[in-house]
Amino acid sequence: MHRLYEYGDIAVFWDSDKCRHAKRCVTGSPETFEFGRRPWIDLSKAPTATIWKTIAKCPSGALTCSYTHDIAIKLDPENNRSVAYPASGSAPGEPVRQIGECDYRITEDGWVIYHTEVSPEYGGRGIAKRLVYKVIEAAERAGAKVIPTCSYAAKILAE
Repeated sequence: MHRLYEYGDIAVFWDSDKCRHAKRCVTGSPETFEFGRRPWIDLSKAPTATIWKTIAKCPSGALTCSYTHDIAIKLDPENNRSVAYPASGSAPGEPVRQIGECDYRITEDGWVIYHTEVSPEYGGRGIAKRLVYKVIEAAERAGAKVIPTCSYAAKILAE
């Protein structure tokens, strides 16, 4: 199971398949990571620096994080994609500029992620990973298998 948690300036990625339950997250920031709570990660409970330091101690790599860089990620199920936008918006009267997307199609076998792209000027900020995680999470919640034909999505699932 893959989950994306976002709050303020941080995005946390959790891959339950990698988790070895070493509990370094729970002991490092018990306010943030609490197994009995749903959702078990609440990024509003501790400062970003504390969360970042705690995640750096995860021995399995099940938890990773990046800064959000004021980029909003939205699922657009009507168009089978997740989309990235600058969170600050556009000037009045101007359309909101899309800066990235992750496209998928729904088949009998599962959700096929076939394309992920981020505008070059926004590269290297973890936006593509957030886009892919948003689709993976939606597929998992729908009980569907994820089939990556996009090389980037395949890399994220293999990590």
